[in-house]
Amino acid sequence: MIARLGVLADEYRELESRLADPATTADPARLAEVARRYRALEPVVAALAEHRRLLGDIAAAESLLGAADDAERQALSEEVATAAGRLGELALEMRSLLIPPDPDAGRAVIVEIRGAEGGEEANLFAGDLLAMYRAYAQRRGWTVEVLDHDPSDLGGVNHVTFVVRGEDAWRRLKHEGGPHRVQRVPATESQGRVHTSSATVAVLPEADEVDVRIDESDLDVDVYRSSGAGGQHVNTTDSAVRITHRPTGIVVTMQDQRSQLQNRARAMQVLRSRVYEVERSRIDGERSADRRSQVGGGGRSEKVRTYNFKEGRVTDHRIGFTVHRLPEILAGDLDSVVDALITDEGERLLADGGI
Repeated sequence: MIARLGVLADEYRELESRLADPATTADPARLAEVARRYRALEPVVAALAEHRRLLGDIAAAESLLGAADDAERQALSEEVATAAGRLGELALEMRSLLIPPDPDAGRAVIVEIRGAEGGEEANLFAGDLLAMYRAYAQRRGWTVEVLDHDPSDLGGVNHVTFVVRGEDAWRRLKHEGGPHRVQRVPATESQGRVHTSSATVAVLPEADEVDVRIDESDLDVDVYRSSGAGGQHVNTTDSAVRITHRPTGIVVTMQDQRSQLQNRARAMQVLRSRVYEVERSRIDGERSADRRSQVGGGGRSEKVRTYNFKEGRVTDHRIGFTVHRLPEILAGDLDSVVDALITDEGERLLADGGI
């Protein structure tokens, strides 16, 4: 394990040299790629340095034991025990460092939520998911910027698109993509019967202009009047924007802002991320975060997670993880589920050979 980490440390030093190379700094795309990989390897270098220091501390303390009196021997023995204990902890941390770094680590996250099957109850559940992710972001100290928000008639969400920015946001949110299913008695149900509805969540790494170049000639741009819930016009000018990227067939609409220019800028922001994800999925066949594979058909039988209100249960079907803390989960206390998903991903990557 130490040898494999040493190879990564060598790569870190090589990247450090490349960052100082004018040929790298002159190319924004290359600079961003090198800097991202450099930051990802910083924990490896820090762990190896601590490992060497602990071994040195143990060796130094043990060399003094023979000539020490009883009091000194006890202090030195405690020092050795403390260092050895930390070495054990560090071994686990270093093992996790062998997990291949995510090329999108450090990126902001674009999240899209849509009500799927279940009518207005599905839209209400989509609104619950929006509130859950907002609360989770607040707990983690992240920022949330809503790009587009189409509320439903009863206060739910037809669809919403937002950006989450903050430390570790991509790593902790990337597994949220897919159909989410809810089982509960709707507020409009007079017979007390449990209904099953669903909402889809798509999670994309935010891409910028250096990640993906979109040719304006490949775009069809339509403008129209933005409208609110129930079709009520909220703007009397053609400020809403629909952009179609012909090579991929991706369509993005944006109407939340008052000006056409603002809506177009935000639509392009989302479009770049979707095109980026399609390209990454095409290049790397092992990537499974393509937006269409995430959202599926939105059917009730398809799901990555179920929220059962009667049992107070949340089950993530991908890893068979169940917790009976539904109110806390919906209030943004998602770490138990997210940590289980991250652990599962790490174990699978290590089983595949790691870095």
